[in-house]
Amino acid sequence: MLKIASLKLDNPLVCAPLAGVTNLPFRLMAKRHGAALVCSEMISSNGLIRYQKKTMELMASKEEERPLSIQIFGSDPGVLADSARIVAEHGADIVDINFGCSVKKVLKGGAGSALMADLPRAEKILKEVRKAISLPFTIKMRSGWDASGDEAMALGRIAQDAGVDAVALHPRTAKQGFSGHSDWSQIKRLKQELTIPVIGNGDVTKPEHVLEMMEQTGCDGVMIGRAVLYAPWIFRQALCLLENRPMEEIDLDDRKKALFDYLDDTMDYLGEEHGCRVMRSRLAWFVKGLPNAAKFRGEITRIASKEQARDLIEEFFRSIEKRREEAPAASD
Repeated sequence: MLKIASLKLDNPLVCAPLAGVTNLPFRLMAKRHGAALVCSEMISSNGLIRYQKKTMELMASKEEERPLSIQIFGSDPGVLADSARIVAEHGADIVDINFGCSVKKVLKGGAGSALMADLPRAEKILKEVRKAISLPFTIKMRSGWDASGDEAMALGRIAQDAGVDAVALHPRTAKQGFSGHSDWSQIKRLKQELTIPVIGNGDVTKPEHVLEMMEQTGCDGVMIGRAVLYAPWIFRQALCLLENRPMEEIDLDDRKKALFDYLDDTMDYLGEEHGCRVMRSRLAWFVKGLPNAAKFRGEITRIASKEQARDLIEEFFRSIEKRREEAPAASD
């Protein structure tokens, strides 16, 4: 179990915020597959204080996905404090601030990883937001602008002193993006520096990596990001290992159900026309490594209705079953 301030989570597994990805349908999928905590995609604090329609829609939620962490970004302490209040009013269970994004547009505005190079401003932000809300308050950061990790350690100490309740660390530099390897030793170092919970993130691509990260670093929780794009069931499988049970095998029925549920939730959330545009690329995520996946990827780029998408999914899995049934006969 992972405890963040007064919030007790069922397990130590967290679905990472992913820009443009972790909307309500995706978070529901992660939750159903075992994530104890799900996070919204990064939301602009400037958009929130202006109550911009598209920005506010990013906070759409359902009781089923709770507890929910909503991540905001920005560089102005007052604006971030006001946006944190808005997030709290809209029913979030945790307010999170992004200190890790290294996209040029975000950096240009002085937000994300740019704040790790301006620790006095970062400290002011943390103190202002802490005064503004009583909810559990977390931050997500990278190791900083060089490989030493010193900026992450400094920001971690500042955050703890400012009343932040937990810190997530992705130990790659801002310059690395997703290249190279994350340095898990920095997670261990941060855990030794702080008394508040530390959540590790980075290069967790298999269920076994959850145990390895926790054993190597002593972290309190593990945040999983890009691996969920292809295998949302990674949470279920990791839970088996954490509970010392045999790891579940994910069969075709599991995969097909994941596709159908994600399709249905997306259509409900976005509407059929917009939902189809989104599903033309995303349905392909969950068939990686399966026979005829390339053919399926090509076919779904043309879907124009929910019914058509469902038919293509059914046909795809039926073709795999047929291929498996014929394989023994072909080898006799």
